[in-house]
Amino acid sequence: MFRDQRNILAKLSFSRIWNVLRLYYSYLLAKNFKKVISKGMPYAASIEPTTACNLGCPECPSGLKQFTRATGRLDVEEHLLMLEQLGKQLFYVNYYFQGEPFLHPDFLELIKAAHQRKIYTATSTNAHFINESKAEEIVASGLDRLIISIDGLTQETYEQYRKRGKLEKVIEGTKHMIAAKNKAKSNTPHLIFQFLVVRPNEHEIDDVFKLGKSLGVDEVRLKTAQLYDYKNGNSLMPENEKYARYKKMKDGTYKSKYSLSNHCWRMWSSTVLTWDGKVVPCCFDKDAQHVLGDVLNSDFKTIWKSKAYQSFRKQVFLDRSKIDICKNCSEGAKVWT
Repeated sequence: MFRDQRNILAKLSFSRIWNVLRLYYSYLLAKNFKKVISKGMPYAASIEPTTACNLGCPECPSGLKQFTRATGRLDVEEHLLMLEQLGKQLFYVNYYFQGEPFLHPDFLELIKAAHQRKIYTATSTNAHFINESKAEEIVASGLDRLIISIDGLTQETYEQYRKRGKLEKVIEGTKHMIAAKNKAKSNTPHLIFQFLVVRPNEHEIDDVFKLGKSLGVDEVRLKTAQLYDYKNGNSLMPENEKYARYKKMKDGTYKSKYSLSNHCWRMWSSTVLTWDGKVVPCCFDKDAQHVLGDVLNSDFKTIWKSKAYQSFRKQVFLDRSKIDICKNCSEGAKVWT
């Protein structure tokens, strides 16, 4: 974990640090004085390789094919334009928003382009497309972090969330990655097992840490599930509220554990670009309902400082509860008991 943190810090330069300080100053002005200005440019971004996915997870609009926006994949040349527009201050890109990144035939070309610009790169995968040769290509690409979703330790528990998925593929893909790293004597990518805690698998929490250690992954993380239909309970909601985003009320209904505060660091620190160039405020806008601009038809810096972006930021700091995508988010929120 410490090597991964050092790797991120290694991407910093004086100008990138100065940009972060300017961003944080802007954020504090908005948080404390409701003065919404945008000094600096985002240091992080999520760029979507594709909306396509091979699985059918029940709480994922990509897997359920419930998007109103088009399914497609990022053009390699348009990706270069995105990196150019996002600016040299950018030092962290998560190549994931919706979909399975490795369904993009040129996905590793995207990683290489960012790596050449000294940008820390991360992505998330269900690992079904990682064979021996692909694992070696991933290591050679310079990818810094690879999150592998492993949401069950038996096929029975795994497929209750990862519909159409095969647990053996996840284990095989992980083993190929570890072997490829060892072969290349590489510390990257930093491998993370991500375990989405739901009712069918919550009894396996201790064992996923044991499995991660036995295989040799660098880190194991637990993630709480975002549920769209939770008010009257949900079959995926863990029985142990420690691992849930929701709390049972006296009347038997459920409510989010989080009390929204009217501030959000993400409105300054980062941005999200869909595969076709749309700019949306954050990763909770999965269906791109709050499009703030299009980098294929306009300059990103202009979009970042536009009235539309400023207006969205202002709403976050005035009354965040009125923004639909914020209602299921823990960013800037307080946990109540």
